[in-house]
Amino acid sequence: MNRLGTLWNAAGDLLLKTLNLFYGMTHSYGLAIILLTILVRVILHPLNQKQLVSMQKMQKIQPRIKALQEKFGNDKQKLNEETMKLYKENSVNPAAGCLPLIVQLPILILLFRVLTNFKFGGVSFLGVGLEESVLSTMAKALELNVQTPGITALLTGIASNPAGLLNVGLYGPNLLLLVSIGFLTWFQQHLSASSNPQMAFMNWFMPVFLTFICLNLPGGVLLYWGVSSLMSVFQQWRVVKTTEVEMEKKPTLFKNKPNRDGE
Repeated sequence: MNRLGTLWNAAGDLLLKTLNLFYGMTHSYGLAIILLTILVRVILHPLNQKQLVSMQKMQKIQPRIKALQEKFGNDKQKLNEETMKLYKENSVNPAAGCLPLIVQLPILILLFRVLTNFKFGGVSFLGVGLEESVLSTMAKALELNVQTPGITALLTGIASNPAGLLNVGLYGPNLLLLVSIGFLTWFQQHLSASSNPQMAFMNWFMPVFLTFICLNLPGGVLLYWGVSSLMSVFQQWRVVKTTEVEMEKKPTLFKNKPNRDGE
């Protein structure tokens, strides 16, 4: 256990040194965060790619899986055999969508922790306070004397001093970044769920949920999250288009649907 903790701390120190290295090159913590985010995304690209391709292919073969379930619903062994054949035919590994994510999580959590605890010295990047959250910047605009403002305190402040909302320069950049993250999350959900009506609920729930979570996160974390989300959207869009072309070469996915009486 001690070795694991030592390894975890060493990895955190490495990320911190890399962040400071990029700061030394750019003299901007905002640019340093962007470069660190790009570096992490490049390192994790093969895992992300494998995960996205697997998820996309799994969605594409769902009509055929449903057809197999209709035909062999009473014969579990035959259903499993035919399903495995379908996976093999289309080079799909159901576990490939989960395993890469499990590998990535410790790295992402560590990066998140480093950026959350890092002291940026009150600097901002394009108006975004790297140490301040959306809630804290809005509290400042509303002249609230609260160290860690919550949503309730913020609503109370708006009711008592609505004119404070005119101080957009204090909270606008952080809020705009947060809204951008929400939109990118929605777009990612839209790309992955566009052909799956059952995912319609998640298409709007996840952006709202993540936006709510991000309200109290410092701007440095939001900047990382926003850049990472933008790169993820681009990668996912490419995977969707590439997979569509590849799956069009396999007409058996949507034709020759197995029936109950024959092949």
